[in-house]
Amino acid sequence: MNDTSPTVALLVEERHRAMTSDDRCRVASSLFDTARAIVDASLAADLTPAQRRLAVARRLYGTELPDAAYAAHAAFGHAGH
Repeated sequence: MNDTSPTVALLVEERHRAMTSDDRCRVASSLFDTARAIVDASLAADLTPAQRRLAVARRLYGTELPDAAYAAHAAFGHAGH
């Protein structure tokens, strides 16, 4: 679905072209951090850190990763979040 008008789409495209690669990276990182925070806030408060990491990863990546990758991520130490 695309509900963006062609005029607005062109403005967004022009803005992206004007950004440096560092700017684009910062914006993408900020958007990811926001999405992760929204997902984290939606989870039950009583999850263990490993359960929370697993739930966030599964919500963000769905079926894109093999189960072994999710298990390794859940078992990995808390990386500053």
